[in-house]
Amino acid sequence: MNNKGLVETLMGLPLFEAEWVLWLLIVLSLVSVALMIERVIFYFGHRVDVGEVRARLATMLEKGDYESAAKYLQGIDSMETNVVLFGLKEHAKGPESVEDLMAGALSREKLRYERMLTFMGTIGSNAPFIGLFGTVLGIIKAFADLAGNIAEASSAVMGGISEALIATAVGLIVAIPAVIAHNAFRARVKTSVASTDLLARTLLAQLKSEDPATMIGRSSREQG
Repeated sequence: MNNKGLVETLMGLPLFEAEWVLWLLIVLSLVSVALMIERVIFYFGHRVDVGEVRARLATMLEKGDYESAAKYLQGIDSMETNVVLFGLKEHAKGPESVEDLMAGALSREKLRYERMLTFMGTIGSNAPFIGLFGTVLGIIKAFADLAGNIAEASSAVMGGISEALIATAVGLIVAIPAVIAHNAFRARVKTSVASTDLLARTLLAQLKSEDPATMIGRSSREQG
């Protein structure tokens, strides 16, 4: 088979049709929108007023009422409260152990909050390239049509290129919202992590103020 026959064979394969690229982009767009909606509902349903929670938690901890504090946090399903609750249940082990436990709980909660964000970011970063691939396939087909119809060369090429550029446009339409949503959700997770650290420090500060080893060390420094 000569080179011309090979090219004609390849051009006849479904792979070199740009239409399937558009369908792929449409599917990715639907998946991306579904993920955005799911994440918005998730974050909205797990929001918490950190200032209010911290004030109530600090009041209970100062009274030494760890049981009431735990019950209060159990009624709120969020990264901030779940992490602190995990450490609060083991408060008798001391501040250092509690800090390690909360660090582990934070990693677990981050996985829950970041679920599917990597996939969304992948869609956002790769959709333009998929659209560009569709455009390249469309241009290849346009020039193939040109070779078989020289008399109508101008209209054939311009029409083919115009249709081919649709894939690039669709790729950008898919990518831009996905990237914006991905960045917004990442920022939301960072805010939750910062708020979690605030509540965790509130618990640790109280535990350290009650820890005998800490009090002994403090007394030794003051006497010295």
